[in-house]
Amino acid sequence: MNPLDRESWLADLRQRVPELAPAEALRKQAQGALLIDVREDNERASGSPVGALALSRGFLELRIESQEPRREREILTLCGSGMRSLFAAEALQRMGYRNVASIAGGFERWKSEGLPISVALLDTDSAERYARQLRLPQVGEAGQARLGQASVVLLGAGGLGAPAALYLAAAGVGRLTLIDDDRVERSNLHRQVIHADARVGMAKTESARMTLNALNPRVNIELRNERLRADNVEQLLRGHDLVVDGADNFPARYLLAAATRRLNMPMVYGAVERFTGQVGVFDPRRSDSPCYRCLFPEPPDAADAPNCSEAGVLGVLPGIVGLLQATEALKLILGIGEPLVGRLLSFDALRMRFRETRLPRDPACPGCGAQAEFHGYADIERFCAAS
Repeated sequence: MNPLDRESWLADLRQRVPELAPAEALRKQAQGALLIDVREDNERASGSPVGALALSRGFLELRIESQEPRREREILTLCGSGMRSLFAAEALQRMGYRNVASIAGGFERWKSEGLPISVALLDTDSAERYARQLRLPQVGEAGQARLGQASVVLLGAGGLGAPAALYLAAAGVGRLTLIDDDRVERSNLHRQVIHADARVGMAKTESARMTLNALNPRVNIELRNERLRADNVEQLLRGHDLVVDGADNFPARYLLAAATRRLNMPMVYGAVERFTGQVGVFDPRRSDSPCYRCLFPEPPDAADAPNCSEAGVLGVLPGIVGLLQATEALKLILGIGEPLVGRLLSFDALRMRFRETRLPRDPACPGCGAQAEFHGYADIERFCAAS
């Protein structure tokens, strides 16, 4: 298109699409008009008009109806300098939106006139890295910022901790603390996908850190190469928002259950055996939440609950359960959905079935009941040893 034809075409477009000064657009927005910022995510990193809907030009026709189905509502489009917003407004007119206008001069003019803007919560790297997650209305920039400020401790960097840590890091959880005193063995690799054959003999926490940093270098990974014990449990957990339970023994889980109640921290429970798994959430912040000892008042006999090294496990099973735990952790951080509080989710891989069991709080529970008494973590260790 030669320059003369282009000028004529733009003049015709401006005849069909009204243009408003930014100050007039702000007034109409205050009266109920929908302001849509059609710039790309990286462009909005420097700011956007307060209250504007972020909907990139390339997705406008695909998503506008889910955001605003009413064709009669007044809609104002804004871009960087006022050109793309004309095309965006014209596209909305073709879709049947009857009251559409473009903001002259775009965001450059809006900002130069000192009109209210909100600065993006995320930098360009984060906007690109978490782009698909940011498009979820339940997450958005505010939710992603919450994830970045969150701190999760994972007990175990093995079968359950491996997939949970991978997806929590990928989602942008700001700080992950890994607690494990074990080393990578070749027999781990069929299910503990965070490790690699070349790292056999390496501390599991260090091996996990290498994988997580390669996946998302923005996440702060802290390592605790020690076993959870009565004399360190609160120290290891304190300062975190929640704990993901990837323990493979009952003494550690009973210590974890007691400490999370005393520290008022949610505990995302998971367990696997052979072809079956369980997931639940114990949240002492909620008065209706059971605790781990509502499920297991006393440790079962070793014969009734063998660990993976004794009973075996299908390699993919810890991955499924660990991902469910990561999902529950993200929901708790974001404050969305319905967590598995008061419900136990069981999975049978052979039959490919999930079953949900109601798990109410037990008034006589030795861990959270009205008559429950805490005599110290050492007492819990002795209790588990004697069972």
